[in-house]
Amino acid sequence: MSDATTRLTRLQIVGYGAGDAANNLAFTTATMFLLVYYTDVAGIGAAAAGTLLLVVRIFDAFADVFAGRVVDRTFTKRFGKFRPFLLFGSLPLLILSFLTFNVPQIGETGMLIYAYLTYAALGLAYSLVNIPYGSLAAAMTQTASERARLSGARTIGAVVVGGGLGIFVAPLITPERDLQTIFTAMTLGFVVVGFALYLFTFFTARERVQRDVPKVSMRQSMRVLRTNRPLIMLCGAAFLFLTGMLAMSTVQLYYLRDVLGAIELYAFVAIVQIAGTFGIGALLPRIVRAIGKRAGFLIGMAVVAVGGVTAALAPASIPGLGFTGIAIATLGVSFSGMLLWVLEADTVEYGEWQTGVRAEGITYALFSFTRKTGQAVGGALAAYALAIGGYAAGAGEQSSSAEWGIRIAVGGIPAVMAVLAASLMAIYPLTDARHREIVAEIAERRADTIDPVLSTAAFATRSGTTTPPTKETRA
Repeated sequence: MSDATTRLTRLQIVGYGAGDAANNLAFTTATMFLLVYYTDVAGIGAAAAGTLLLVVRIFDAFADVFAGRVVDRTFTKRFGKFRPFLLFGSLPLLILSFLTFNVPQIGETGMLIYAYLTYAALGLAYSLVNIPYGSLAAAMTQTASERARLSGARTIGAVVVGGGLGIFVAPLITPERDLQTIFTAMTLGFVVVGFALYLFTFFTARERVQRDVPKVSMRQSMRVLRTNRPLIMLCGAAFLFLTGMLAMSTVQLYYLRDVLGAIELYAFVAIVQIAGTFGIGALLPRIVRAIGKRAGFLIGMAVVAVGGVTAALAPASIPGLGFTGIAIATLGVSFSGMLLWVLEADTVEYGEWQTGVRAEGITYALFSFTRKTGQAVGGALAAYALAIGGYAAGAGEQSSSAEWGIRIAVGGIPAVMAVLAASLMAIYPLTDARHREIVAEIAERRADTIDPVLSTAAFATRSGTTTPPTKETRA
């Protein structure tokens, strides 16, 4: 049994999950609170803040592609391909998160310029840490169940952070409190905690999958992407999924506070998310083995759609129903999100099978590009829904139109996007069985030390087919 298919240790699984906990001290803090911070603390208008989120998150998406190329061109004998970014890039990332939540009162134009610069710098720093972190999973193992364990661990790490923010921070976001002091103290503390978590990941993770091309050229990267149809389809589904998810998470606080009048329920949503994610994470390898990743994703999207419609239509007089809708959608998002990470790792082998080049960096970068684009669109749609509805920052009671704007963002948009993502994944071609066949053939090629000219891509170019040459054909 090769090192790439042996079972990962519990320490490696936990260590990998710690990395996404650190990621989300910056990422989830921004997705949950940055719009509220800009509108209610810094005093930036909702429409201007929505445009800022859209522009910078699209920039972030392109920053992911840049980071993917940097990763593919990097290789160190001492630390490997991905781990150096965790060691050297994490502290600047966390410091920029602190600066993003400390906008100085230097006039409307000055504040906007500062907000654009700090949030864009945060996005670039996040790309240079998150792209190698996400790519690391595909380099640690080639086994579906082990990748499911890694995916569950990273999702649990993210949800623990998100749950902690929901339980301990969100209830504090009320007009009568000194919100700037809260955000300053929180992000400063995250610098220390986050750096410790990144170091834990750095010292416990190991890259075990063999690669024939340590440093990937731009031409090879583009070839990997061009021939990887499953990756393109997965990216489309991820874009739709993230659009809905970010719309919901961006206005969830507004929904509970201004529509249901029950901000205290935010903590319970976080508890449901944490408990559900731990349960799903523990069961995910079994679910993958039983029904497959694609079928699981389709089920998750159905759950999101049901929860979104329930939240959008729940009467304000029945806050428990609205809470139930949010909780259902949140569980669907957690389940589907875990499966997306496993599905992305599988496309790395598909690209290698097609071209003979293993390019985790650019593969994950394109996947992250579409995720970031979806986040940009989802966050902007949520902000625009607030602006169109006439949301009034700091008001004790919102107008009926403002409440409906919030309802559409928190439930309507996620439900529509879930249906569209499921429609695309229903025809996704890289099944679990097909992936196992591809991994076996890649291993066979290495064992036979096949010359690069006999790679699948070369054969496909000569013959006009994507079916790889058989062992008998090569003989």
